[in-house]
Amino acid sequence: MSVSSKFFFLISFVFLLLLSSCKSKFNLRQIEKGRVLCQANFALREIPITITAFPCSRSAGDIHEFYSEGDYWWPNPKNPNGPYIRRDGLSNPDNFIKHRQMLMRLSYYVPALTAAYLLTNNKKYVAAVEKHLKAWFIDPDTKMNPNLLFAQAIKGRVTGRGIGIIDGIHLVDVAQAVRVLHKCRAINDDVFRQVRDWFRQFLHWMTTHPYGIKERDHGNNHSTCWAVQVAAYARLVGDSSQLNYVRRMFKTVLIPQQMAPDGSFPKELKRTKPYNYSLFNLQAFTVLSALASKNNDLWYFKLPDGRGLQKAVQFMFPYIKHKSRWPFGKDVMYWDQWPVRDVTLLFAGFKYHKPEYLRVWRKLPADPTEYEVLRNYFVRQPLLWQEELGDNSK
Repeated sequence: MSVSSKFFFLISFVFLLLLSSCKSKFNLRQIEKGRVLCQANFALREIPITITAFPCSRSAGDIHEFYSEGDYWWPNPKNPNGPYIRRDGLSNPDNFIKHRQMLMRLSYYVPALTAAYLLTNNKKYVAAVEKHLKAWFIDPDTKMNPNLLFAQAIKGRVTGRGIGIIDGIHLVDVAQAVRVLHKCRAINDDVFRQVRDWFRQFLHWMTTHPYGIKERDHGNNHSTCWAVQVAAYARLVGDSSQLNYVRRMFKTVLIPQQMAPDGSFPKELKRTKPYNYSLFNLQAFTVLSALASKNNDLWYFKLPDGRGLQKAVQFMFPYIKHKSRWPFGKDVMYWDQWPVRDVTLLFAGFKYHKPEYLRVWRKLPADPTEYEVLRNYFVRQPLLWQEELGDNSK
């Protein structure tokens, strides 16, 4: 072996030792245990509540249909009783959001209870999960229909829209929890079968209904979140064709159409909340990579000009670490509430071997309470994603 080869071997060996040391110090289970058990033990005391408990007279559907109203739509001062008008980035506090809040509640309890089971092997957490799953997806009196036909309605304009499908993003962590419990052989087989059938129907609706097609082709974070949902539900129900579809979509549509050469998302930067939307879209790209990668292909995919997820994380990292350095406009609302501990830096830290990402991630607020933040924070239990990260820490 030549001197140069020996030197290269030595440097590589030292790097691997350092990397191993960094990972050994970052024990995700240990980091998360306290907050997970606190949340799960709170959830144990809570009864299931679904959308049927909150009917809305403005909905064109029945009590089993999810209903929400477009956030940025307001009464027209010149015609108060007429069709609403849009004020981008400014959420109307009088719009109906109760169904979305209940879906977020479900996405808080089920993943937390599942993560607690992974930590303790105590079946009381699984029993509580099954109660929520039965109420939402099985019980004919309380279940939600497997579609979002009436999401993001606008008074005087439409009874629902394709972009309302983004409200379903809070089912991603729920689907992941169900899949994890099934893999652990912890969940009741009949409950799993019926919940899986519900998600199979929902996936079919999302990928065939005109609303779903329009959302898929929307072109910004809506398209990314459509792909995230399709990937999550396809993994749960075992639909490899849909997984292959979103994997190709990532490479041929999402990255080419949404990302600039510097790693930014121009379509998000031009919005009135550019920081929030940039973080949200990057979170969605990151979760999509965790769900749909085959041999890590999406994590390391690059276009000939270098555009790819790794470039996007590199672009945003300095502004997550030091928001004051953000060179673009401030968000018109909720500027002070960001960033929070979404999974972007955690996942990227593991996949790209970046301890500095993990250090910053640990310092961010883990459990925000502001509704507008929670609306854009849809994977809250990283313990459910250890397999996707290749993290087997105990």
